[in-house]
Amino acid sequence: MYHLAIDIGASSGRHILGRLENGKIETREIYRFENGVKEDGEYLTWDIESLVKEVIAGIAECGKLGLAPQTIAIDTWGVDYVLLDENKREILPVIAYRDRRVEGIPEQVDAVLPRAELFARTGIQPLDFNTIYQLYCDKAVGRLDRAKHFLMIPAYLSWRLTGVMKNEYTNATTTSLVNAVEKNWDRKLLEKLGIDPALFCRLSLPGEKVGDLKKEIAEQVGFSAEVVFCPSHDTASAVAACPMEEGSVFVSSGTWSLIGTELAEPILCEEAMLGGFTNEGGIHYRYRFLENIMGMWLFQNIRKNLNKKYTYDEMMQMAMESAYTKTFDPNAPTLVAPENMIDAIRELLGEKELPLGDLLSSVYHSLAVSYRKAVQTVEALAEKSVNSIHIMGGGSKDSYLNALTAKVTGKPVLAGPVEATALGNLLCQMMYASPEKSLADMRKIVKASFDIEEVNG
Repeated sequence: MYHLAIDIGASSGRHILGRLENGKIETREIYRFENGVKEDGEYLTWDIESLVKEVIAGIAECGKLGLAPQTIAIDTWGVDYVLLDENKREILPVIAYRDRRVEGIPEQVDAVLPRAELFARTGIQPLDFNTIYQLYCDKAVGRLDRAKHFLMIPAYLSWRLTGVMKNEYTNATTTSLVNAVEKNWDRKLLEKLGIDPALFCRLSLPGEKVGDLKKEIAEQVGFSAEVVFCPSHDTASAVAACPMEEGSVFVSSGTWSLIGTELAEPILCEEAMLGGFTNEGGIHYRYRFLENIMGMWLFQNIRKNLNKKYTYDEMMQMAMESAYTKTFDPNAPTLVAPENMIDAIRELLGEKELPLGDLLSSVYHSLAVSYRKAVQTVEALAEKSVNSIHIMGGGSKDSYLNALTAKVTGKPVLAGPVEATALGNLLCQMMYASPEKSLADMRKIVKASFDIEEVNG
């Protein structure tokens, strides 16, 4: 029995088939495509029609190979969404979270709902690109006037496949519009902001069926399948697959480094907000108490500025050969979408002629120091002793960052699995197909199926 994980990130998407065979998870990449924000002259946007076509093309590839999956699930990044009018036509463009249109909007929302109160209701760190601010901007410019439906990106893609409109809980929590205690859209908050609660269809949990492939889609790809919800926020899927032990802190290392722990209840105090932490929804209503830290985004943009002259391994080697250890705040606003990442980091360090190797070394040390601060905050606010750090995702392949993290934090580091997001997507589908399997069971299977490297500082 095959399951298909469609895992879409800010720069690329992948279709990964998986099945459970002899007590281990087997995976196979079927299709890969490029993704990225585009300039339309006014906004940074997502080419939503291209995404739909690529999603369908990857599903069709399964049919061509004679490997039709029983279930399909989609995960993407958080906070972004699609608005539709009363005829279910998209209100374009679909604007990307890195667009600067929200400048000044958070302060307008503050006047209606102070940040401390917003955090106490939603548990979500007030970041300028959060959905709440994007929607308030839509309201200000009249984009909400025609809107009748609101769907997060993975929910929208699932709708295009099935014709069924539902929003999924883990991704919805990234909006800062879901009440952390009630675990549903916060109607009072929406009404206070002048946003119609009727825009938002009910929230579904990971493991719930969305619908079957529409007839025309099934004919196009050559088979029928059920579309189900995995934890559709990519970090939620990654954490679901992390074979953590009690007392572990996870780092989902990709474009962002999401570092934190799983909790049964949210932490909604002002100290958590001021510490940069958030309470995102996880599988089985668990909370991911974590901090968002700009991670591989820094290296991706440095490499882009250098016209990809160096590989990531070559950049890592340059950093390792440097003795430079001065650090900066990886979450500095000037690093969100700079014209030139190298210049922006040099500006933060106050050294405009800083050699490339030293600059790269500073990025590594800055990330490791930010991880240490996050671990200390978890220990203080969650009142738990952290005994290890589990790094997963693409960034777990960076052996220098792993070793530096172990050294700077003084905690042993476990690295892997690399494809954590797709695995979390798949294991949720496997639990849907075999309800007798628990999350704990599936995490044990992940641990048995993939190499987990132990790193000491």
